[in-house]
Amino acid sequence: MSHTQEHAHPSNRTYVLVAAILGVITAVEVGVFYVEALKPVLVPILLALSAAKFTLVVGFFMHLKFDSKLYRALFVGPFVVAVAVMLAMFLIYGVFGG
Repeated sequence: MSHTQEHAHPSNRTYVLVAAILGVITAVEVGVFYVEALKPVLVPILLALSAAKFTLVVGFFMHLKFDSKLYRALFVGPFVVAVAVMLAMFLIYGVFGG
């Protein structure tokens, strides 16, 4: 039994839409940097926006959204572990609490 299923690739419109969303997120990142009231929470905001962009790029432009669940698990599993280790290091060294 073969596991080579063809899936429909997104249209050019979808790629343009994703690119536009990435542009908007980037503009928000730049804008957030200049808002003085957000300085105390700047890093978490930028990390969240960066994670959103990462997800879009990996999902659409690297076609992970359309691959098999096994490939997704092989990518997402280690990524979750890496984020957990990073957050643990932040907590250990007091990055979030001063």
